[in-house]
Amino acid sequence: MVDVNEPCLGCAITRGEHRPVGGILARAPGLVLHGVAGPSPVPGWVVISSEQHARAWYELDDATSRELGAFAARVMRAQREVLGAEHAYAFAIGDVLRHCHLHLVPRFAGTPQRLWGRAVFDAPPADHLPAEALEAAARALAAALSG
Repeated sequence: MVDVNEPCLGCAITRGEHRPVGGILARAPGLVLHGVAGPSPVPGWVVISSEQHARAWYELDDATSRELGAFAARVMRAQREVLGAEHAYAFAIGDVLRHCHLHLVPRFAGTPQRLWGRAVFDAPPADHLPAEALEAAARALAAALSG
């Protein structure tokens, strides 16, 4: 199994050394919004990662910590307005990757209930969408957030 902490995948993404699906979509002070670094059963699943290598939200400086909440709300509104999500989840788990990141996962009217909430992380490969669909949703979010 690949260790995503040696070297740190979060650091590699924020520095532009690793491109997840969708790439870097937007930035806020101390933060980077990017596509999820793995398969996804829903379009528009994105992640906010700290530019600073910190274990979790509780290790961020005060300014970045405050920015994280505001930035997450802005992204979640875009998931609803631009992608048509009826709800958006925020998950800060940190058990695998030990770099502060917040998953923002939209839920759509057609999302099967078996993929609601935390269950989305356990979606079987048959539910994963093609990279093209994920890239298109990422581009739409990036465009909405750039204005």
